[in-house]
Formats: sequence, C-alpha cells, structure tokens
Amino acid sequence: MNSGDGTLAGHPFVVAHRGASGERPEHTLAAYELALKEGADGVECDVRLTRDGHLVCVHDRRVDRTSNGSGLVSEMTLAQLRELDYGAWHPSREVHGATPDTGLLTLDDLVRLVLDWNRPVKLFIETKHPVRYGALVESKVLALLHRYGVATPASADLSRAVVMSFSAAAVWRIRRAAPMLPTVLLGETSRFLGGSAATTVGATAVGPSISTLREHPELVDRAAAQGRALYCWTVDHYEDVRYCRDVGVAWVATNHPGRTKDWLQNGLTGVQSD
Repeated sequence: MNSGDGTLAGHPFVVAHRGASGERPEHTLAAYELALKEGADGVECDVRLTRDGHLVCVHDRRVDRTSNGSGLVSEMTLAQLRELDYGAWHPSREVHGATPDTGLLTLDDLVRLVLDWNRPVKLFIETKHPVRYGALVESKVLALLHRYGVATPASADLSRAVVMSFSAAAVWRIRRAAPMLPTVLLGETSRFLGGSAATTVGATAVGPSISTLREHPELVDRAAAQGRALYCWTVDHYEDVRYCRDVGVAWVATNHPGRTKDWLQNGLTGVQSD
C-alpha cells in the first residue's frame, strides 16, 4: 500500500464503509456481500471486544442505534449480542423483507468472507479507542490475522489486511508487532495527520475525512513525499469522488461502493446522479 497504488488503475480504489451501508444495515453480512458483488476493492469494519473476549463488527460503544437491543458491547457476551437483530432499523428491510444475514457479524466471519471471495479484496480493520480493554483489541486483531496467515505479508502492497485507528498508540502497537502490515492513522485535523504523528508511529497511510481533505488538499502531496498513501472517508457524493480522484487519493471509503465504482469507471462524466 504505497503512495501510488491508488492511481495504478487510473482512479482511487473503492472501500465499502461498513459494507454497502447505504443500501444494507451496516456491519452485516448482507452489507458486505452486496459490497463485494458490486466490485468494491476493499471493505472496512470497526471492531470492539465483547465481555468474553470476542471481536465483533460494531461501530458504537452501545448497540442501541444499530440493533433492537440496548447496552454496551463491552459488557455483553457474544451469545447475548447474537440474540439481537441488526437489520430491522434499516430502510432496506421494508424493501427486501427480513433476511437471515443481518445478525451480528464477528471479525472472524468477515475475514473468512473476504479471503474466500473470488478475487483479491483488502480488509480495512479499524480499532476503536478509548475502550475498556485497551491494547487487548490490537492483540486480538493480530492473533486473528496470524491465524489466517495474513499478519505478515511479504510487502505492504501485497497485504490482504490493513489496520486503522484514530489512536496513534494503537497504530504504533500494530507497527511494532507486525511491521509489514499496512496501517492507517485516522484523524480530523491536518496538523495531526500532516505533522510528526504519522512519522512517529510509522503509519503507512494517513486518513483524513473528506471535509478535512477539502480544506487541506496538500495532505495528499505531503503524504506522498513521506512515502504514505492517503485514505479518505466518507466519500459519498459525486463531487467528492471526483475531487478525490483529481487530487490523487489512493483509497476512498464510501457507503455506496456500487455507484462510486460506476462513477469512477465511467470517468466521472455526465450528470451528477447522487
């Protein structure tokens, strides 16, 4: 994952943010399967630890927003979390009806899905901080990636997994334990991403939001000069996709991977359709 690999195909690579979460409930098998079918180059997930030590794909500290339950992920067991439905709240349920693939997704499930897919896809794993279990999250992620043989790639470019965090300490833990595994230091300020933080922790990429990037487009060239790629989130609108392409972003995370791929493959010409 170097500063140029996003432009080898003539456009940014597309990462499905929590799966195809604009069309399906986020972090569910339904969302990721749709994203892969739509041609996403990568998929992104957020991981948290359950009370009994399992890595699950849930963004919020609580399950209230994305399930029919209530409570902190860190205080619930995997069995308790599996009892909840993670799709009833999403508008797609009204269109597609109840489906069996909107239950809890573990990181183990997602790694298997991605590695078994019929083409190479990168998995971007974001560890959340601060959390109750601290550095144990990174340790568990690395242990799982080792189990699947993807924690020590021959090179960053050939890696099937990327670990990301807003926490510089978390990125440093990954770099120290798995130096060939690509990492993204996420952030919402140009001073943090363009300064010494990324260098100090050895991140192979930086990840600004689209609003931060629009305010500071120099982040792309600054990252490239330091040998880093740039990963931008969350890029859902036509003008933003075009902007990322024009300034040389390597990876764009989007809730709508299908239409984003279409826009890029069609050269971002014609009438805006989002």
